[in-house]
Amino acid sequence: MKIAHLTSAHGRFDIRIFMKECRSLVEAGHDVSLVVADGKGDQISEGVHILDTGSAGSRIDRMVHSSRRVFKRARRLRADVYHLHDPELIPWGLCLRALGAKVIFDAHEDLPKQIKSKPYLSEWQKAVVSAAVQGGEALAFRMMSGLIGATPSITKKLSAYAKRVEAINNFPLLGELEAPEKNPKRANEVCYVGGISWIRGCRELVSAMRLVTTDVVLNLVGPVQDASLRVDMKEDAGWSRVKEAGVVDRIGVRSIMARSRAGIVTFLPAPNHTEAQPNKMFEYMSAGLPVIASNFPLWREVVEGSGCGLCVDPAKPEEIARAIDWIIMNPVEAEAMGRRGQEATKNRYNWPNEAEKLVKFYTQI
Repeated sequence: MKIAHLTSAHGRFDIRIFMKECRSLVEAGHDVSLVVADGKGDQISEGVHILDTGSAGSRIDRMVHSSRRVFKRARRLRADVYHLHDPELIPWGLCLRALGAKVIFDAHEDLPKQIKSKPYLSEWQKAVVSAAVQGGEALAFRMMSGLIGATPSITKKLSAYAKRVEAINNFPLLGELEAPEKNPKRANEVCYVGGISWIRGCRELVSAMRLVTTDVVLNLVGPVQDASLRVDMKEDAGWSRVKEAGVVDRIGVRSIMARSRAGIVTFLPAPNHTEAQPNKMFEYMSAGLPVIASNFPLWREVVEGSGCGLCVDPAKPEEIARAIDWIIMNPVEAEAMGRRGQEATKNRYNWPNEAEKLVKFYTQI
């Protein structure tokens, strides 16, 4: 089967799109192309034909012109199935459907809920834009050949629009972030890996470092998405216990996780968080780290159900601080939590299980 994945917003080596989905489809014997818009040129990597349409100059350029260029390049491929990854590609997906192609839309996020978390929109703007997007999705999704949700909650919503719907969870690749040594030497460090933003609770996390009673350092790994947030964090006394690593490649992430005693994912409650399955939580588990996570019911079900960490109120730095201190003061119990989390990913929360569902889904389209 000739398959084309399309993205105008993600990089060519995006973990979900390239590392997981495209590579798995190549391994299953399919002819896979990935059309991107990052300005890095065409190439073939691990059997995937990467076709570049040039980088976008701005967000508007990406949403309007870049998405059109991706569509034009993809149409020339005459693929059996087109797999879309960005909301701005939905209109072009409908064009492909009108031309007789089979089209899958892969919903990484619940966009209407995500809009409700945008800080630059007023409350009435959030309500109006979110409702408009939801109405547009309802019409467009009914015309797709199939729909994929990255979480059970997204998939449940999508099931109202189409018969062919599948949950392809963003679970980790087995062994990718596991420490090279069987018993890695842990430092008095914890880590947060991912986008650094207000809504992801990073401000509260830095405040928690001011309240810890143990000699512990926070590795803050990832891009800061708001310059004002960095200023605010640096003004907190807790910043003295922070090592800002910036953007780090996967090998670097594995190294940081290997020396850390816990992985932290304390997103603040938001419409797009409470029913999400944060990829980083499962990556911490796969790396053998105990998890300190927000106490949302779905997250608590995973963390406490697997016995792999502690759940806290993400809006309360004192609770985060107590959890960090507990991990540092109870290393034997913390290591046992990490092992249980790792075992849970090997048995249940892993990409190979999801890859099987993905390959099967393609045969049903």
